[in-house]
Amino acid sequence: MKILLVDDDAFLRDMYATKFTESGDKVSVAKSGEEALHMIKEESYDAVIVDMVMPGITGSYLVKEVVDNKNICIVLSNQGEQTDIDAAKRAGAVGYIIKADSIPSEVVKKVHTLLK
Repeated sequence: MKILLVDDDAFLRDMYATKFTESGDKVSVAKSGEEALHMIKEESYDAVIVDMVMPGITGSYLVKEVVDNKNICIVLSNQGEQTDIDAAKRAGAVGYIIKADSIPSEVVKKVHTLLK
């Protein structure tokens, strides 16, 4: 699968990118919502995985823009409040994965399951 991973934390972004790559996915990364918006206008992805809390634009806004540009969006965040989950789903996210609840290899499996 062709995945865009959006996270402002370089360590987490690289760790998840490595795990997805090891599972056979083609991964591109963006370090901000603004960079991700530019990338989705240039190219399409099987899934865009976004963090909810980043500097600049809000996670909910980014999810809506990703979906409006005909991409599937999955949230990968440490924000685990039901209000955050509801906001992401209202914006069009097909899934919401809480980072602290899953090790990286489980995140990859959950994303692949959501995309089937």
